[in-house]
Amino acid sequence: MTALSRRTFLRRFASATTLAWATGRPGAPLFAAAPRPLFASIGACTTPDKASAVQAAGGQHIEPSVTGFLIPDKPDAAWAKNLAAAKASPIPVVACNGFLPGTLRSTGPETQHDAILKWADTAFARAKQVGIDRIVFGSSGSRKLPAGFSKDEAKAQFVDLLRRLAPSAALHGVVIVVEPLRREEDNLINTVLEGAWFVERVNHPNIRLLADLYHMLCNGENPEDLRAVGPLLHHTHIAEKDGRAAPGVHGDDFRPFFRALRAGNFSQRISVEGNWEMAQLQTAFETIRQQANTP
Repeated sequence: MTALSRRTFLRRFASATTLAWATGRPGAPLFAAAPRPLFASIGACTTPDKASAVQAAGGQHIEPSVTGFLIPDKPDAAWAKNLAAAKASPIPVVACNGFLPGTLRSTGPETQHDAILKWADTAFARAKQVGIDRIVFGSSGSRKLPAGFSKDEAKAQFVDLLRRLAPSAALHGVVIVVEPLRREEDNLINTVLEGAWFVERVNHPNIRLLADLYHMLCNGENPEDLRAVGPLLHHTHIAEKDGRAAPGVHGDDFRPFFRALRAGNFSQRISVEGNWEMAQLQTAFETIRQQANTP
């Protein structure tokens, strides 16, 4: 060993020893490892024709709607155009929201579960052709309770519907994620804890939970609830509380939600949803990444 290399070795050994003494951990690394990415990918709720712009802003996926993109009520010829657009997209189409129109009732005195199953079979089959593996079930127009209708009966109806949807979802490699909505939009499932109740009652791997941080903010939910439901969470949405704006517009602090997600071992996707403009997406994506990696 030359004199130079010996000095280098001793200097490095001394530094490592000092760090180990300071931290109380022998052999501790000189630099702390970077935290694992919280989200598998970050994207936006939009259509394939906007995919290039989303990618340019730093997005990694897009999320259109079932009713507007998978169009289960339209023939295969109409669907072929959307399928071609999805295949030409520079970033993947990984999920769809807007599952059911309000005309297909999930709850109430006159449910239409058979029609919903037929709609879902077509939607799931088309989703599989694209590679979509998440279908978001918010659809307040479909599930919102009519005035005076028993909530207990509606809960039983919704559990029954989810149980009937699960086998078709499994057949096509799709996970249905139940989305709790703010109280102004829905009166059946509002909080992530309420959403978890339905998922646990169905008890099927293709029925899971979504957390929308906008709805959580509007409802005043505790971010720590995300830690409690962590094993059930398979997708997230995000927007600021004021005007459902993109992250970074008004400066909302999402770090408490992100810390709870990380503590619950979340590792799925997040989509920017709401009233955003394309010019705001780069800031939105940067805000999510920065806050997700900040204690």
